[in-house]
Amino acid sequence: MPVTFARADLLANPAWVAQNLSNPALRVLDCRWRVDGSGARSHAVGHVPGSIYVDWAADLSESGATGTQQLAPPAAFAAAMSRAGVDDGKTVVLLDDTQSLFAARAWWSLLAYGFTAAAILDGGWQGWLEAGLPVSGAATKVEPTNFHPRPDARRRVTSAELLTLVRAGEAQLVDARTPAEYLGQGGPGPRRGHLPRAVNLPAALLAEAGGQALPTAVKLARLFAQRGLDDERPVIAYDTSGVGAAKLAFCLELMGFGTVAVYDAGWTDWAARPADEGFTIEL
Repeated sequence: MPVTFARADLLANPAWVAQNLSNPALRVLDCRWRVDGSGARSHAVGHVPGSIYVDWAADLSESGATGTQQLAPPAAFAAAMSRAGVDDGKTVVLLDDTQSLFAARAWWSLLAYGFTAAAILDGGWQGWLEAGLPVSGAATKVEPTNFHPRPDARRRVTSAELLTLVRAGEAQLVDARTPAEYLGQGGPGPRRGHLPRAVNLPAALLAEAGGQALPTAVKLARLFAQRGLDDERPVIAYDTSGVGAAKLAFCLELMGFGTVAVYDAGWTDWAARPADEGFTIEL
């Protein structure tokens, strides 16, 4: 049988989105992000008509003790989603222009708070433009809603929770950083290496070369099989800041893996904790 996406509903077809832009139940969130904060200006210049700009770092995250951008607490997250007009009556489509990395981080954030009616735009902003679909420079105003966060503990793990799983040998861990970082040859943090028994699947492999499209289902299945991942066991994805890890989590869900969580505190937090308390590393 041909290999297909088990959760094709997680990918939004650009033509379908264009046809439904006037549907009040559809909310498009533009997650284009820039380190210098200019992502909102990119949105202002041109965007999917009716879309709302969301900054994953400023709106959906908070800085942790070790400097990582971790999931914002329920009240702050709910306020951001309410301003964006998201509630239980909406279907959300997310997009960016960076191989869906930041769209995936926003998608995972919604999932972590119990919102499951979200998909990522297939091909991202580049795909939208290449398809010749409408672009607007008009300011978008939406009626604020009342988003109700329902934290789903299956979707996120803390450092303390992960330590328990690592000690028990129960975690199926996937490191989404570069091979050099995984092997301890570079990267931030006071210690270098990777979490015990983690396998490496760089987030850079989760997009077609030179574009914004996801790999085919066949390619994703091969990548996961090469790393011995079992789709019937829970998976925990991590990287440095939870962005590449969220993209990995999205791809795993797309391929039908059962329960996928993100360790958004990531390597930066783990490496800053004492080895004699169990936060050991491997090279």
